[in-house]
Amino acid sequence: MRKLRIGVIDLVTKAPTTSLWARVMNANLASIMPQIIALWCEQEGHDVTFTCFTGFEDLLNELPEDVDIVFISAFSQAAQLSYALSNLFRSKGAVTVLGGPHARCYPQDSQKYFDYVLGFTDKALIRDVLQDCSQHRPVGAHLTTSGQPAELPGVQERWKFVEHVIKKSPLIKIVPMIGSLGCPYTCSFCIDSVIPYQTLDFDVLKEDLRFLLKKFKRPRIGWHDPNFGIRFDDYMGAIEEAIPADSIDFIAESSLSILAEPHLKRLKRNGFKAILPGIESWYDMGDKSKTGSSKGMQKVEQVSEHVNMILTYIPYLQANFVLGLDQDEGAEPFELTKKFVDMSPGAFPGYSQLSAFGQAAPLNLEYQKENRVLPFPFHFLNNNHAMNVRPKGYSWPEFYDYLIDLSKYSFSWRAIYNRFRAIDAQIPKWMNFVRAISSEGFGRIKYYTEIRRRLDEDPQFRPYFEQETTKLPDFYIERIKTDLGPFWDWLPEGALYHDPNAYLKAEGEAKAAVASADLNLKKQT
Repeated sequence: MRKLRIGVIDLVTKAPTTSLWARVMNANLASIMPQIIALWCEQEGHDVTFTCFTGFEDLLNELPEDVDIVFISAFSQAAQLSYALSNLFRSKGAVTVLGGPHARCYPQDSQKYFDYVLGFTDKALIRDVLQDCSQHRPVGAHLTTSGQPAELPGVQERWKFVEHVIKKSPLIKIVPMIGSLGCPYTCSFCIDSVIPYQTLDFDVLKEDLRFLLKKFKRPRIGWHDPNFGIRFDDYMGAIEEAIPADSIDFIAESSLSILAEPHLKRLKRNGFKAILPGIESWYDMGDKSKTGSSKGMQKVEQVSEHVNMILTYIPYLQANFVLGLDQDEGAEPFELTKKFVDMSPGAFPGYSQLSAFGQAAPLNLEYQKENRVLPFPFHFLNNNHAMNVRPKGYSWPEFYDYLIDLSKYSFSWRAIYNRFRAIDAQIPKWMNFVRAISSEGFGRIKYYTEIRRRLDEDPQFRPYFEQETTKLPDFYIERIKTDLGPFWDWLPEGALYHDPNAYLKAEGEAKAAVASADLNLKKQT
């Protein structure tokens, strides 16, 4: 295999930003897999240029030059930017590859703009791509392994790429680690719900922890596990064997069902400083939140009591909710969430709107069968800037009225003050404050208010939201044009639009192909 010049680009965000919260945190949201891809390419003997776009760089000047092949990793919100980058690199003769969540969720659309679109990926698949390294046009090759890789390189192996990213963070530097893949829970809207749970090599984990203690006086580690601590004793045993107690600050996303008091005592003893449990709904997900069949106010009281207990051990907690689920109707879900905000003032509420990311979850097939998925440009699919599933229990104006009311309540000066006062630790206290007054609080209220106004006043809005037309309102086109800046001119024709029912059609074609094959087999026998 000839020696290749390779670019690897991690798109942490979709556009330049001046947000204070983004300045503090975006570099800490970098993905692990692009670093691993860069490492695997180097191990195959190639020259690699690694780029991480956090929104504060001049991306045009940071792009790798004179490359044979470019790997781009993107969440769906950065899809339009990734499509423009692919077009730019293709114009210079490069082969382009898309990986990451967008490639998994929307492979059919991505194949229009990339030579390769990767699903589950391991080192052997990357080697195959590099050996082929050819143009696949007009439709790219969709490649995937049968499941997640059994092992991944740790922090020590990919250190030079980790270091490249954390240097971009001015204040808080968080090293990304992962110890498991998949999730044992079956939340119908989640991309990890259909991935079998597996742990990675605990020996690699232990060596990485020891390595980081040599690099930092007190490292901060963000666990990228979909649900941290499923094999709790094994996980904590590995940490306790590798490093002294409370010598590293840890951040993890976990479920309330795991966060029982004995576990919390052990987490505190080992330096866990932030936890992000999923509450999701006041009417469902009882196993995940450890509330069984409790619903409504009864569940609010149980969860609030649990969250307050967690905060006596772990100083920072983000409680995650999904708004607009099919079981929700009327004011009650939003009013119950207000009750939670009052009863657990130390918790930062993270609100996501119900979104169907292509073929991320089987439930999306049901939404598509019911013709409830809107073709919002990917640029707005970040759980906040567009809800692409028509709500079952609300009209659009109703939903936005409730959403704005809840957001204003949660990020009122009263709520901000109560949250600030409820926490003793200085970094969590100020992080909550910055988030509330920046893009995640005040910024979203402003945006939601503008959408609500346009639902009444902009004649292009309601027909689009009600699926009476697929003509995209100018408001959205102008925002994409502004965000992409110089890359707008490189956006391929048609790239603002996608088929929101592509998953359903692909499933139908797959079933038809299986049926045809069975019929031919019967004829032969």
